[in-house]
Amino acid sequence: MKKTIYLIGIITIVFATNVFAQVTLPRASQRSAMSQTVGDTEISIVYHRPNINNRPVWGELVPLGEVWRTGANEATVFEISNDVLINGQKLPKGKYSLHTIPNKDEWTIIFNKTWNQWGSFNYKAEEDALRVTAKPVAGEHRETMAIDINNVTGTTADVVIAWEKVRVPFKLDVGDLNGRFLSSARRQMTGNSLTAARFVLESKLTANYAEALVWIDDSLAISETSGALLLKARLLNEMGKKPEAIAAAEKSIQVGKAATPAANVSGAEGFLKQLKGSN
Repeated sequence: MKKTIYLIGIITIVFATNVFAQVTLPRASQRSAMSQTVGDTEISIVYHRPNINNRPVWGELVPLGEVWRTGANEATVFEISNDVLINGQKLPKGKYSLHTIPNKDEWTIIFNKTWNQWGSFNYKAEEDALRVTAKPVAGEHRETMAIDINNVTGTTADVVIAWEKVRVPFKLDVGDLNGRFLSSARRQMTGNSLTAARFVLESKLTANYAEALVWIDDSLAISETSGALLLKARLLNEMGKKPEAIAAAEKSIQVGKAATPAANVSGAEGFLKQLKGSN
C-alpha cells in the first residue's frame, strides 16, 4: 500500500512539473522579431520593446552618454546575410548585438560581436565590429519602443530606432548587388546561363551585354529553344544590332512553331513586328 501511494505521489509531481514547464510567463517588455529583404540580403532584428508607462525616458530611464541595450531584457540582436554598409562604413555579414550611446545631438550606433548577452551589462568595447554616429530627429509620440525598417529600395533601407518623441535613423546599403549576382552566376553557369543573361538585360548592365550574349549562345549550342532565341533577339537589339536581332526573332518563331508541342510565339511575333516597324 505504501509503495502504491509513493508511486502516485511521484506521478503527481512529474505531471505538475510538466504543466508548469509549459507555462510562458509574460514579460513587461515584449519580444519582437522582424526581417526584411533588401536586394539579395536578409536583415533580421530581434529585441524587446519597453513601454514608457509615464516615466521620463531620456536622461532618466535611458541615461545619456552611456551604453544602452537599445530595448529591454536581452541585448538587441542584429543579423545580416551579406556584407553591408552602415552609414557608409562596412559591416561584415554575421550576427551582432546592437547597442547605442544616446545623447541629445548625436547617437553612437554600436554593432558588437558578442550577440548573445544580457542587456549591455557585460558589454566590452573591444568586441565592437563597427561604430557609427547618427543624428536624432523629432517625431510623433510612441509609447512602445520600436525599431523600424523604412524606405526600402533595391539596395538600401533606413533602420530607425523610435521611442517617445525621438527617431534615430541610420542607412543600410547592401552594396554591389549586381556584382554579387554575376559572380555567383559565373560560378554556377551550368543551367543558369539564360537566367543570368536575362538579369543582365533587364537590369540594363550594358557593360556585361557582350558576356551575356556568349552565355545565350552557349545555351543555344546545347538546346535551341524559341525562348532563348527571343532573349538573344532582345539583347542584340539593345546592343544596337537590329539586323541580327530580326534574324534571331524570325528563328525564334520558326523554332517555336516546329516544336512538339508548338510553343507560344506571340511574344516573338510582336517583337519582330516592333523591330520591322522601327526600320
